[in-house]
Amino acid sequence: MRCTVLGGGGFIGAHLSLRLHTEGHDVTVIEHPALAQEKTILANVPVRWEPVDFTDAVALEAALAGCEVLFHLVSTTVPQSSNDNPLYDLETNTEATLRLLEAAKHQGVKKIIFTSSGGTVYGIPQTSPIHEDHPTEPHCAYGISKLSIEKYLHLYEFLHGIEYCILRIANPYGEGQSPFKKQGVIAVFLHKALTGQPLEIWGDGEVVRDYIYIGDVTDAFLAALHYAGDQRVFNIGSGEGHSLNDIMLTMEHVIGQPVAKRFIPGRGFDVPANVLAISRAHTHLGWQPATSLAAGIKKAMDWQRATFPC
Repeated sequence: MRCTVLGGGGFIGAHLSLRLHTEGHDVTVIEHPALAQEKTILANVPVRWEPVDFTDAVALEAALAGCEVLFHLVSTTVPQSSNDNPLYDLETNTEATLRLLEAAKHQGVKKIIFTSSGGTVYGIPQTSPIHEDHPTEPHCAYGISKLSIEKYLHLYEFLHGIEYCILRIANPYGEGQSPFKKQGVIAVFLHKALTGQPLEIWGDGEVVRDYIYIGDVTDAFLAALHYAGDQRVFNIGSGEGHSLNDIMLTMEHVIGQPVAKRFIPGRGFDVPANVLAISRAHTHLGWQPATSLAAGIKKAMDWQRATFPC
């Protein structure tokens, strides 16, 4: 298929673009001009690059020419920064995606696969693990924008017949994830541990999250690409919860030595626990994660050691 990956230069997007290319699809990567040369694992992969700002509607529509399936992975904010400026989050995510949907309609895109957030759209869990029909009460503008985009995707399928699939992804990690950005606690922790810096722990370290290895995430994208059923929203996670303290203990086991720790005040927007139920993806997509936390951390560690020699 002719696939376009919007945000294909990022952590998830690069892995997805590589996998699509490996599977024989024609791949176009749309990435912000400032990031288009940061090709990471795509450095030597013959995919087509379109250096386009997501908020540039005219250039974005031109870059979608010939696209059959669009993967939308772009977000201009992260959960914490979205609350600092909710209006910016609205304008550059929800409004920009509406312009994207108009462009997709004009260019005849057949299907859109959207990366939503399993970690923020639900808010404080009423049940655990969290199923897709759980109430959605996000505590950050980031999660609200994700939900808004989900609803607009439904509207554009109803009005214009553009099929869609939503993956509410947990906390992805693995090789290729930068340890110098605001998202990705495992990548950050690994880099600090490997360079002898103390790990900064929010609160008492008992905040629980669902961590999913990047290879399992790309498997889910490929399953969604070929899915033709009636379901539209899927949780994509490990189905297991791990606290920050669990992550540290696993890292110490993988690295083979203790790591220094420093506890700092908790963050107000963090919900105490978030673990996704993944039975719908297993039943309808035929997907389930295959990589344990320890095995995934080992792969991420090996990549960091090769990329950032200590």
